[in-house]
Amino acid sequence: MDGLPHLTQHAGGRDNLVALDPNHPGFQDDVYRRRRDIIAQIALDYRTGQPVPEAPYTEQEHAVWRHIWQQLAPLHTDRICTELLELQQVVPLPRDHIPQLATLNPQLMEAAGFRMEPVAGLVSARVFLRYLGQRVFLSTQYIRHHSRPLYTPEPDVVHELTGHVATLIHPGIAELNRLLGLAAAVASDAEMQRLERVYWYTLEFGVVEERGALKAFGAGLLSSCGELAGFDCGPTLADWNLNTIAQTPYDPTAFQSTLFVAPSFTRMLVDVTRWVRSGGWRA
Repeated sequence: MDGLPHLTQHAGGRDNLVALDPNHPGFQDDVYRRRRDIIAQIALDYRTGQPVPEAPYTEQEHAVWRHIWQQLAPLHTDRICTELLELQQVVPLPRDHIPQLATLNPQLMEAAGFRMEPVAGLVSARVFLRYLGQRVFLSTQYIRHHSRPLYTPEPDVVHELTGHVATLIHPGIAELNRLLGLAAAVASDAEMQRLERVYWYTLEFGVVEERGALKAFGAGLLSSCGELAGFDCGPTLADWNLNTIAQTPYDPTAFQSTLFVAPSFTRMLVDVTRWVRSGGWRA
């Protein structure tokens, strides 16, 4: 879905601020849909520069967060790259409750000059990247439906925080995010597609070699128990080539069928930064 959520008619006759697909786990749950509307309205009312309002999470929503972390924690210890494990210690996320963006922002700003701002739902890749160019990460605040805690058909606060917070405090990765955003602000549609794909296969689904083993780096892997558990044996593991990456489509609705393996974390960071700076994204 491109753009912010729009009004849609619920099956029961009630207007909802947030449109959910009929196959969404929470589609028939009026309580969940009201919660989604409340949290979306916070984002829609927000203006840059204001303090980020706290999302009023329920105990059930905190319980979903706790359950996910119980599954993710051992996978992170075993399957993600050393640099991210170290960064997670710099800004440790609580395991017993969903942290607020307002609590995390001072730490992000001090480390690398980024901040998170609330967004009601999916936005286009160009809008998302352009905000990165201003050192702003657009973050959802809602959480997935409790009936399927290990699945979400859309990015939620679990993905945003468990996947992206650690990377945004790394000065080099923060700068790469900013450079990608500056490029997106002037890119043609064809160039935007190349930027989007490189972002996807690195910062969202990047894999790196580390002392002879494969380790996850991308936020999409870090926040998905299913994909993190099997990223090294299910998808096709392709050679590291940014020109190939820029030409490779992806499906955001399913487990990734192809992942590109960088020779190391440092090589990934240097290569992608150089690719953006040198105009490798130009069509």
